[in-house]
Amino acid sequence: APRHELAALPGVRLWFTDTGGNGEPVVLLHANTGTSESWEPQIDALGKAGYRVIAFDRRGWGRSQADPATGPQPGHTSGDLHALADFLSLRRFHLVGVAGGGFVALDYAATHPERLSSLIVAASTGSVSDKEVQDVIARLEIPGLRALPAHFREVGPSYRGGNPEGTKRWLEIEEHARQPDAPAQPLSSPNTFAKLATITTRTLVIAADADLLAPPGLMKTWARHVKDAQWATV
Repeated sequence: APRHELAALPGVRLWFTDTGGNGEPVVLLHANTGTSESWEPQIDALGKAGYRVIAFDRRGWGRSQADPATGPQPGHTSGDLHALADFLSLRRFHLVGVAGGGFVALDYAATHPERLSSLIVAASTGSVSDKEVQDVIARLEIPGLRALPAHFREVGPSYRGGNPEGTKRWLEIEEHARQPDAPAQPLSSPNTFAKLATITTRTLVIAADADLLAPPGLMKTWARHVKDAQWATV
């Protein structure tokens, strides 16, 4: 069974899950909805495939506890990730980020390429600030969508229709995900086309064809700036 514990890092006691073992490490970054618990099916599948799987609650989410006595607030998630990788003695690892976790994964790949074996970003706008991306977001935005309950935005209709248990579990996790009044952690620098162009890590970008917030057309707008990025649609 995976171990769960808190790592005392600068500015935070970071809650993480680690399946251990000698397999290649894979680190999973959760979305702005949910926590490390959202990854349960992937942790299980990747663990069975022989990987060492690590997931953590980002600062301000789940069971991680910000600690102003030990470091600056709110800090950067990529900084927390780097500190955790050092804490766990991960020399190199595969990094997977979905949605808001994808913002951080791109940020980390641009700053610490020497630590990554590969980068996977799924279902994410990339938080790319260039006007071209912002214009596409403005054109595809469904009026009132962000005011609806999160699972209408974030869980595909086929999944909601076909997997009531999974949807119920997703809602349970999301209900306790974001800590009230926790400040958002900014990126270490804004994600831009120019920044993405510096990423040297082997990259796979995965789009979900029913995604209302980051459809394939939007993801292609930024993904083409990542050199030689491979592309998949689910």
